[in-house]
Amino acid sequence: MYAIVKVGGKQYRVEKGDSLLVDRMPEDEGAKVVLEPLLLARGGKDEPVFGGDQLGKVKVEATVAGHERGPKIHVLKFKPKRGYKRRQGHRSELTRLEIGDIGLGGGKPAAAEKAATAKKPAAKKSAAAKPATAKKPTTEPKPPKEEPDGP
Repeated sequence: MYAIVKVGGKQYRVEKGDSLLVDRMPEDEGAKVVLEPLLLARGGKDEPVFGGDQLGKVKVEATVAGHERGPKIHVLKFKPKRGYKRRQGHRSELTRLEIGDIGLGGGKPAAAEKAATAKKPAAKKSAAAKPATAKKPTTEPKPPKEEPDGP
């Protein structure tokens, strides 16, 4: 069984037990992260899960194994016969994820579930706190003024 997940705007193919390098994430080492699934393919003759109701039930969990830096990339700009030379280096900040559990979780992922429950009570309170307001009378547009005909 494997899944295609979206992390940091990029898509990765993951299986249970895989190690994955992604762009730096703000979570601490040892934290559990729920990744956004785009596809779930089970072994055998089962159809892959692409979207709809079933994809909302798919749960892909990962653990932050550590934070690393990528290899150094050297950038050199050079224009011959002009005395122009620029040299620059770059190293990407990365996070290593260990893929844990992949499967149909039976419900929404934990992060989405917490966000949904946090938003619902706030909406009810704000609706109840607002006083009832009377409707404003609608105004009809005025007809354009006629200009006098004259020389």
